[in-house]
Amino acid sequence: MAERISIWQSYLLRLKRKRLLWRSFRSRHNLKLIRQGNVPDDGVLLFCVLRNEATRLPYFLEFYRDAGVNHFFFVDNGSDDGTSDLLADQSDCTVWNTEASYREARFGLDWLTWVFMKFGHNRWCLMADVDELLIYDGCDTRKLPELVSALEARGHEGFGALMLDFYPEGALGKQSYGPGQNPCDVLTHFDAGPFRQVRQTPRGNLWLQGGVRERVFFADAQEKSPTLNKIPLIKWRRSYAWVNSCHALLPRRLNFIYDGPKGSTPSGAFIHTKFLPEIVSKSETERQRKQHFHHPDQFDGYYKAVESAPVLYCEHSVRYSGPEQLADLNLISRRTALWDIE
Repeated sequence: MAERISIWQSYLLRLKRKRLLWRSFRSRHNLKLIRQGNVPDDGVLLFCVLRNEATRLPYFLEFYRDAGVNHFFFVDNGSDDGTSDLLADQSDCTVWNTEASYREARFGLDWLTWVFMKFGHNRWCLMADVDELLIYDGCDTRKLPELVSALEARGHEGFGALMLDFYPEGALGKQSYGPGQNPCDVLTHFDAGPFRQVRQTPRGNLWLQGGVRERVFFADAQEKSPTLNKIPLIKWRRSYAWVNSCHALLPRRLNFIYDGPKGSTPSGAFIHTKFLPEIVSKSETERQRKQHFHHPDQFDGYYKAVESAPVLYCEHSVRYSGPEQLADLNLISRRTALWDIE
């Protein structure tokens, strides 16, 4: 249940939403259209900002096509590894390129919000990074079109997800991974907890933290550990605005779509494949680019720790066996939350 806020707080949130929409509309000037695909009139749309993801892209596209995505919108932020060429050959993709600052565009949110405004109005839209694979209990037989139909039938405006980091048994960077391969062949384990969460005022957005990155990299500074809650799938309107990735958005009521693990709202999980072998070299690159985090210098220690190729596996690590396992662990909702299945 959403807590009431003051009239003044409500006014400030409306004002913030309008400012975010305006800066997103202006950001369109930084985007150069590379490929205009044929956007279908119905079906689920996927939106993504990426850079140098030629290795991950083949499986990402295969996974979400199989899941029922009808069209992809990509903003390529200056890739130089063949990503743009790969995307330009995909008939179900619309692609823009930009050399502008990812950080100054609110970590790509300004660009994506404009694309949402232009193509996503009154459509079911999924925001996902290339290292995120959305799963839910029953996703092996019930694809995204069936999921959104069930959500609409029950009056839900969106679908929340826990971002669950997957990692290998051995040291980071020592495995091999090739384009088109299932990342779960390499990243076999995850932390089933602990997780903690609070609602932030006045937006009412969830703040969920914990898991392996906190255990290994932020044990002494838990307040800096990554935010793990997302609302990636939503029936979009032009008046909506993303505030912080898909961790939070406005209007305020939308943040209550997801109430976290063990909650009552229908939910799934993002398999987060950040720790594929290339993470070691990419961390050095991103530390130098300083395009992530509001205060990137404060996270040099995190990048350097990843560059040292640590072992994330521990005696409490859980080997992944499928979405039903995550439902049994109360990390995602059971399929009965959406479908009448015993």
